[in-house]
Amino acid sequence: MPRILRTVLLPILLCASAISAHATQIAVFGSPANGLKNFNDTVAAANGSATHDKWENLSGGYSFDRGNYTVTRNNGGYLAPETYGDLSGQVVSIDPVDDGDGGKGSGVTLSFKSAVNAIGFEVGDWGTCCLPSALYISFDGGQAIRVGLSEQPGDVEFDGKDEVFVGAFDDAGSFTTVQFWGDGFGEYLLFGGTVHYALIDEGSLEVPEPASMALVGLGLAAAGLARRRKAVKG
Repeated sequence: MPRILRTVLLPILLCASAISAHATQIAVFGSPANGLKNFNDTVAAANGSATHDKWENLSGGYSFDRGNYTVTRNNGGYLAPETYGDLSGQVVSIDPVDDGDGGKGSGVTLSFKSAVNAIGFEVGDWGTCCLPSALYISFDGGQAIRVGLSEQPGDVEFDGKDEVFVGAFDDAGSFTTVQFWGDGFGEYLLFGGTVHYALIDEGSLEVPEPASMALVGLGLAAAGLARRRKAVKG
């Protein structure tokens, strides 16, 4: 990614797409500090109130019960908490494996007791190999929202650290499950830290003009990425 685009776009709202006159999807990407600020600001502007759940004192198992939500692996795998760098809380490894589902089976599902339509958390040790590599979030198994893309070593580092914040909003409705996964097959991928979530008013998100422009570029990049992967497999 050209340095000027990375400087301008990545630390702020990365992309937004108006899916109807009253429904918008927004992805947030940046350093842990700046990404969280953008997430909180967006929640507040959309008449929401965010909950922040720091992962600490977790024990390994096949699920984490966090009271308001439960975390499981999409493939039924084990969750082994660990710490990484300066991330705010514990994380779990969800290393992408190519099982023909784009890496989705290697990811996680957060099942909420009360509906949400905004989610954010931290990611570690991503974008260090096996490129290109993308990160995705979906609500209730719907459209995958790409929340991060790494195409060359170091292009998603902040202050020299492989630690980022990702988040997504979908004001088309309210949802009770959120899935997160990556498609950098063969890489190490950590998820967790502090999980931030909220329920905002439907149709309350505004589409920032720079983010709309970013979406076009990301869409073209995604098409190119799909063609390259098809060529390699073919």
